[in-house]
Amino acid sequence: MKLAVVTGNPHKAREVAAYLEGVIEVEQVALDCPEFRHSDVGEIAKGKARFAFETLGRPLIVDDTAFCIEAWKGFPGPYAAYVLDTLGIPGILKLMEGVPNRNARFITAIGYADKEEIRVFRGTIEGRIVAPRGSGGFGYDPIFEVNGRTFAEVPLAEKSALSHRGKALAAFSAWVREKGT
Repeated sequence: MKLAVVTGNPHKAREVAAYLEGVIEVEQVALDCPEFRHSDVGEIAKGKARFAFETLGRPLIVDDTAFCIEAWKGFPGPYAAYVLDTLGIPGILKLMEGVPNRNARFITAIGYADKEEIRVFRGTIEGRIVAPRGSGGFGYDPIFEVNGRTFAEVPLAEKSALSHRGKALAAFSAWVREKGT
């Protein structure tokens, strides 16, 4: 079976392919999915997976990620991409000036769909917001620190193993192996 990774983000697709190498063959498929709104990224991923499967008619995964800043009561949450596109890293850091609580978390939900079912697999990682460091990664990676390093400072294979997406992919991979797909 070949699995479609539905994303327009080539960084995400490479991360998924690297994580699932040897488990299942993946192919990136760029598809514009409607932006489902919900406070739970799992529900968003489920809606995107349903739409993508109805459109493509083949086994696939989609994902949705929330970036939750503790001092902002979890905002931007599932609106993380919009906030990053609108404010950028400089704007987020400007809003964080003078805020002593720098704790944040990523939550990723992977939605899997095939002709039989839709399933959701989740992963979470706790960290903190810091001044930008590193040259790798994408999105919030330069300002999200875990264990003394930002995601932009961590090699892709290591990031894939410890990240929120990696944890969700681990749950998905274990299910695929158990299912025998």
